[in-house]
Amino acid sequence: MRVSIVKCFNSHSVRSLLVVLLLVACDKAWAADNQLTAVERGTGWQLLFDGKTFDGWMTSDGKPSRRPIEHSAINPHRAGAYMMVHKQTWTDFHLKLDFKIAPGCNSGVFFRTWTLKKIGGQDVGFNGLEIAIDDTTTAGFHDTGALYDLVKPSRNAMKPAGSWNHMELICRGQLIQVDLNGVRVLKANLDQFDKKHKRPDGTQHKFPFAYKDHPHRGYIGLQDHGTDCWYKNIKLLDLSKRRPKAGSRATQQ
Repeated sequence: MRVSIVKCFNSHSVRSLLVVLLLVACDKAWAADNQLTAVERGTGWQLLFDGKTFDGWMTSDGKPSRRPIEHSAINPHRAGAYMMVHKQTWTDFHLKLDFKIAPGCNSGVFFRTWTLKKIGGQDVGFNGLEIAIDDTTTAGFHDTGALYDLVKPSRNAMKPAGSWNHMELICRGQLIQVDLNGVRVLKANLDQFDKKHKRPDGTQHKFPFAYKDHPHRGYIGLQDHGTDCWYKNIKLLDLSKRRPKAGSRATQQ
């Protein structure tokens, strides 16, 4: 009887310990929508959108959004300007977010938008760089994961319209990389864009800029291009004061 009680106690204790360890592991690796995980909090990540308010956000013309938050997500369509932007500016960073598009959607994540003033009659999108989001299955210069009109993605890793996708954008100096749903789809070096209207291979792009000289500091924005799209879990790690470790993914270009 004594041995049986000890065995039962030990078995119950082991199960309880496993449950506790599992809960701790889940807290470190997972958080509810629009919240940081314990690991993210401990490593310096910032939550840019709380899922409840537009704190820190404005339209690209400096006004509040005309559109309310929908299902704990930002929808920039008909918000009142070209895009919704975060009020803070960054240089080097690691951005993570989830997005979902309606059928036929055309949107994008803008970054390093150095001014929100229209220049030469062009929209403010010309002042920054864009990771394209589009309801297509191809992998061209305007498809999801592309550095818009500059670099094609290696593949189109987006899920069908109506599904949530996870995007990560890392900007460090002249190096830009994009992961979509866990797949590395883009690596670009802006130093190679040393001529206006020209890609490194000599083909034409639409912009009258040599992007090697593009300012590093700028706004992050979510584009309205005429269709519904939703963004949530928007998180950023400031890399401007961090040096990449040798052999890390950020240095493997």
